[in-house]
Parts: sequence; C-alpha cells; structure tokens
Amino acid sequence: MVKGISRRVVVVDSPDQRYFEQAIFIVRNDAAGEGVTAQALVEEARRVARNYAGGDHGRFSRTWRELTPAVYTLIGAGGIGLVWMLASLV
Repeated sequence: MVKGISRRVVVVDSPDQRYFEQAIFIVRNDAAGEGVTAQALVEEARRVARNYAGGDHGRFSRTWRELTPAVYTLIGAGGIGLVWMLASLV
C-alpha cells in the first residue's frame, strides 16, 4: 500500500562504487523549519556517510577490536582471580 506522504531525501553518491552506489538519507520534517540550507544538509549527509563507512570510532575502541580471544580470556581470568582474592580477604 502506498501512502500519500511526501518526504525529502538527500542522496550521496559513493566515491568507490565497488560495493555501494548511493547512500540515501531521509530528511526530518522539522529540519527545514530550523533554517538549515540545502548545502548544509548535503554536507552533513556526506560527513555522516564518511564517518559511518570509515568505522573509526577512536583509538581505544580500535585497540579492543584488534585483541585476540586469548587476550580476552586472560583479562577475564585475571578479573575473576582478583574478585576471588578480594572475597577471601573479607
């Protein structure tokens, strides 16, 4: 079923079309009332697409993603050992 709702969208073409052709952003209805220009919407859409595709969420999170499961196991075992040691002192 098709509703009679008109939506504004911003379409950003992918610089490398190996996997994706475009990113489509649906503009909120109240965005136009805030005095946002069309150029500002396009720039924000490009910024969001670039940040999302890059996946770079900081050095700390990248470090955690690159750890092997053996390191997670050792960290967990060390934490449990510390809890047991503290519990035995009480």
